[in-house]
Amino acid sequence: MTPALLAIALILGVTICYATVCASSPFGNCRKCRGMGHALKTDRKGRPKRGKDCRRCKATGKRIRVGRWLYNRWARIYRAGTG
Repeated sequence: MTPALLAIALILGVTICYATVCASSPFGNCRKCRGMGHALKTDRKGRPKRGKDCRRCKATGKRIRVGRWLYNRWARIYRAGTG
């Protein structure tokens, strides 16, 4: 197998796997709060306590994946053009 053909097969495999993940689980954990929905602070004794709500995910702890966002945008444009 030539290196170019191997690279194409690898990229195609990764793309198919990512599309499957986006279809089966369109939401992932927020990268800023790591899915907690808020920041962790420590009090003066060093014990963790709840901090402010995450502004990026609006305290849900979830975000939409890039592939799913692109698919939703494409589907919306397609429906608007054919409907």
